[in-house]
This record gives sequence, structure tokens and C-alpha cells, in this order.
Amino acid sequence: LGFWYIFLLVGGFILACAAIGCYALLVFVSAFCSLAIIHSADLQQVHQWAFCFQMTWQTLCHFWLQYKEYYLQETTCPRFSITLSVLMLMTQRITSLTLDIHEGKVRLWLPHAEKGPLERHLHQALPVCTYLLSFPTLLGGPLCSFNRFQTWIRCSRRTSFSQCSLWAAIQKALGALMLGFLKNMLRGYICAQADQNDCSCFGCVYVLWTSALFFRLTYYSNWMLDESLFLAAGLGLELDCAGTAEGILMDADIWTLETTNTIAVFTRTWNKSTAQWLRRLVFQRSKSHPLWATFAFSAWWHGLHPGQVFGFLCWAVMVKADYGFHRFFRSIAKSQPQRVVCQSLTWCHTQLVVAYIIIAVERRTLSVLWWLFFSYNSFFPLVYVISLLLLAKEKIELHKMNLQ
Repeated sequence: LGFWYIFLLVGGFILACAAIGCYALLVFVSAFCSLAIIHSADLQQVHQWAFCFQMTWQTLCHFWLQYKEYYLQETTCPRFSITLSVLMLMTQRITSLTLDIHEGKVRLWLPHAEKGPLERHLHQALPVCTYLLSFPTLLGGPLCSFNRFQTWIRCSRRTSFSQCSLWAAIQKALGALMLGFLKNMLRGYICAQADQNDCSCFGCVYVLWTSALFFRLTYYSNWMLDESLFLAAGLGLELDCAGTAEGILMDADIWTLETTNTIAVFTRTWNKSTAQWLRRLVFQRSKSHPLWATFAFSAWWHGLHPGQVFGFLCWAVMVKADYGFHRFFRSIAKSQPQRVVCQSLTWCHTQLVVAYIIIAVERRTLSVLWWLFFSYNSFFPLVYVISLLLLAKEKIELHKMNLQ
């Protein structure tokens, strides 16, 4: 196994240096400091220490970006933006591993007692270091657990590359190419920034939706390309050591994302592995207000830009109001034609609310927020806000009646 670990680790070093240059040092500091914490902290406290260090380090890097963008008014270096993305993925892997250690799902392998101290530490550190820096997972892809990674390493020595994974990888790659082609067509016909400055009234709604569509196509094509590389490497398949495929990690469930008429379903489906990670890391561990805590942490993890803070808090409000909003529509739609009309209207509304959130998060500047606030686009999330207030008022009145 040592050869495979070293091969993946060296490949990760080379890829990091080639992709982000000198900024790779920021990634290496994150990985090796987290490694030191994992191998020195108590099992009950390892997650807290690793989480605090990693989020502090990542936040400092994000603040440095904001300082350059907003105070110095400098153009962001593309390599530094990629570095921040790598650090965010690193945070996922580190916290996933430390949670597994804390919950007893992962026990770092301890060699025989006759091995010397240096060799013993090397055998313990190499799998973790490779998991954090291996080249198939360094720049993107769904979150892969440490146990899945270990299984892949063990089985890769005994199984050949399956036709199933090859065909799935080719399908994902072709899908990514098609989506990239559609994205370039959209970019050629629509200049979002110019339209944003020139639009008025309902024309701004068209600009909002088309601009958000461009960002969604970008996400979909990137996810499918990442999944293609995962499948090509064998990481996307749940393998037993006989080479049997049991399941595939999927981040891009495009059909559900584009056809759902509820914000809650869209939220659970968008970037599935990250949604599951946030649920495990924050939602299930929060003692009070887990929904607000999850979206607040997501804004922190993404960098705390003004648009991101507003966008994720707005998203939390939309999810909170979504259940009551659709409960009301289900109560008034009795016949099949009425249900079809209600589903169509709620689908359109969901698409426009999602577009509003995506533009706030992706454009992330105050100028874009002002444009969103004072355009007709604010009507769509405002409907959810009003419905949430009405639901809260109804609950208060019911509580008063129960007390009487």
C-alpha cells in the first residue's frame, strides 16, 4: 500500500504546484498542521481543535481576498481563487475525518509494537496525508470519506478497471462537454452585466433568470466533470474487493434541481455531498436553531462576502417558509387541473427565488445587492417572507387560544 500512498501524495504535490504556484504553500500549511492536530490531540477533542484551526486559517485567507478586492481595489489572481476553493474542499475532508475519529468510525491503523517510533509515525501519518492531498480529490469532486478512500486504495491493487466505471465516466464527461457548449452559447447571446445596468421593470426579471442560468450551467458542467474524473479513478464507486459496484456518488442531480417546485427539495439536492456534510457537521450537532446555524456556517465557509451573507440568510428564510407556503397551496388545490396550475406557478416562483439567491451569492458585491433590492426581482422572495410572517402570526394566535 505504501507505493500507492506515495504515488497519490506526490501527484497531489505536483498538481498543487502546477495549478496554484506559490499559493500551494497555504494548502500545505493547512494539511500538515491539521495532520499534526489529528495525531496529537485527544480523540474527544480532535474534531474541535482541527475545526477551529482549519476554519481560522481559511477565514484569514478569505479576508485577505476581501482586503485586496474591496480596500486595495485589485483584480483577484485566478490562482488565489483556486487556492480558496482547494482550502474549502480541504476543510470538508479534515472535518469529515475528525468527525469519523470522534464518533469511532475511523481508527488510525497502529503498526506492530516492534516498529520504531519514526516508522510508526510514518505509517500513521501517510494515509491521512494522502487522503488530504491526493491528486484525484485535490481540486474538486464530491466529498469522499476516509473509509471509502481507504477501501479504494486496498481494492485498487486487486481489481482491474471495470467497464461499468469507464462507461459511466465517459457519459459524465460527454454531459459536461454538452453543458459547457450550452453555457458558451448562453454567454455569446447574453451580456449579463450590461443588461443589469440597462434593464428596468420586468426586464430585470429576465436578466436575473438568464444570469442565474449561466451560473447553474457552470456548476452542472463542473460537477459532471469532477464526477467523471472520480469514476475514472474508481473513487465514485462503492467497491467491494471483488470489484462489484454498489453505488455512485452524485452531486449533479440536474433533473431534480430543474423540475422541483419546492425550495426545500432544491436545497437538499444542490451539491449533494456538501449538503450532507453540512447536515452532519452543523445541522445535526446544533442544539438550537439548526437551520439558521447551518446557513450561517455556510456563509462563513464561503467567505463572508456581503452578497454571500445576505444570500445564505435569505436562503434560510426561504426554506423556513417553504413548508407552510406549499401546505397552503395543497389545501386550496382540490382537483387535478388546480394541482397542475399550482405546481406550475410554484415551479416558476421557485426558479426565480433560486435565481435571486444565486446572483446574490455569486456576484457577492454591495452594488449587486442594491440592484436586487430595488428591482422587481425582490417581489419573489418577499412573497416567502410575507408567508413566513403570516405563519408566525397564526402560530401565536393558536398558542394564545390554547392558553385560554
